[in-house]
Amino acid sequence: MSTVLDKYGSIPGLSEKVSRIFFGCAIRPMNLGEDAGNLLDAALGNGINAFDTARVYGESEVSLGNWIRSRHCRDRIVLLTKGGHPAFSQNADGQPVITRRISRSEIRADLEKSLLALGVDYADIYLLHRDDPSVPVEEIAGWMDELVKEGKVRTIGGSNWTHQRIEQARQYALDHGMTPFTVSSPHFSLAETHTDLYGDNCVTLTGDENAAARQWYRENPVAVISFASLSQGFFSGKWTSDDFRKADPRLRPEFIKAFGCEKNLLRLDRTHQLAAEKGCTVSQLALRWGFSQGLELFAAVGSTSPERMLENWKALDVPLSDSEADWLAGK
Repeated sequence: MSTVLDKYGSIPGLSEKVSRIFFGCAIRPMNLGEDAGNLLDAALGNGINAFDTARVYGESEVSLGNWIRSRHCRDRIVLLTKGGHPAFSQNADGQPVITRRISRSEIRADLEKSLLALGVDYADIYLLHRDDPSVPVEEIAGWMDELVKEGKVRTIGGSNWTHQRIEQARQYALDHGMTPFTVSSPHFSLAETHTDLYGDNCVTLTGDENAAARQWYRENPVAVISFASLSQGFFSGKWTSDDFRKADPRLRPEFIKAFGCEKNLLRLDRTHQLAAEKGCTVSQLALRWGFSQGLELFAAVGSTSPERMLENWKALDVPLSDSEADWLAGK
């Protein structure tokens, strides 16, 4: 039986309902600090009340903060930002160097800079943008709990953290009367990825090898806010499987390498076919598939077009049965 989803969900630690689509603020005009009022107005005016940004998204926080202040809408939105991202550089031989930034002082410094750029007193959701497995998770849990108790954030979690580390952080926090992680932001999409999307061991929930991780999220009160839910445009509707097989020159070689396997191309063909039958777009159907997988799922999706952004929001109106979802995945 086909079902249509509620467009709002609950995130532990927040009292308000949260739109299942987060407006992703890592878009060029916002990264440059430009006015994105037309986009943000369209999002909020049509029911998207959640906004995803980060300290490393250029001037995105400044752009978003200017809009929040000009519209006096702080009490009507759910604001997510992220800190603790590593610094990428090169050594004298041109080899990449990754400097970890998961420490109490750096986490707090990033948050203070974010709040200042956003012009707000607190963030609703604060995520550590990467993990550092060399740092005891017990220490990280304590540092994050301090931020909640100081009123600077309402709920906490990690982006690109494995579910095992999140579980360890949660258990320690619960055992010691601290605020547990209740949010995770990994990659999740109908398309599997065969390369590290953004460097530094990005975490994905897609693929047979991550079945245990997906099951863990189904069984635990941790909301998933997926990034790259359309796999960097693989499901934009612009591309067909033939484009990948022929290595269309408009496709970057690294994009083909990441997503151009036969399993993904089968899924792309089937998504085109079923979208045509349902009268929806390829993007809408691919997004809708993610919400059929039994996770407490939200998706961060950015666009510089109000029309495309609202099209993505309507993905949750697309009916999709379990058998159709399985067929899309090639099961």
